[in-house]
Amino acid sequence: MSVDPPLDELHPTTPLREVALEVEAHVGEDGWDQPARLYALVPTVDLIAREPALAEQLGVDGEDDHGSLTSVEQDLPQDRDLEELLGAIEWPDAVTGCAVVVERVMLPPGAEEDLPTDPTALIEAVVAHPERREVRLVAAVLRDGGRHSIVRARTPEGAELLEGPDLVPGLLDSLHGTLT
Repeated sequence: MSVDPPLDELHPTTPLREVALEVEAHVGEDGWDQPARLYALVPTVDLIAREPALAEQLGVDGEDDHGSLTSVEQDLPQDRDLEELLGAIEWPDAVTGCAVVVERVMLPPGAEEDLPTDPTALIEAVVAHPERREVRLVAAVLRDGGRHSIVRARTPEGAELLEGPDLVPGLLDSLHGTLT
């Protein structure tokens, strides 16, 4: 009998992984069918130094939090395409990284071969596909190139998270482009 190792063994705990998991849990509390959400990632010690009153609210003392990151949600206009928005964002130097959360429909490998090229017909085909899966994607990146991604399926309820540094490479690349 084979037992899968815990996720912590497959994906060592890092500040980036921890903040990505926190963001996924936070967004998950609001349920499904949400618009894209964007977060600046800042060093917790820097945030507490600038805003000492936040320490209690965040449940940190600042001494044991060297290396940890805090996510700060950004307002996104809902009338613009996410890819277009990411192409226009430039973060200030105080932002160490960023994360985005989006919901998408994924199809199994090979399903793309039979999809129409017309955009309207494509949407209809994806929505009607019997093997489609609705997922929540979290992509998080750091200026130094660190990456972490998380995928959670909508069904079954309580589905296990998939994690890795490159589960959504295009989204991670676009997000990293906002930091350079």
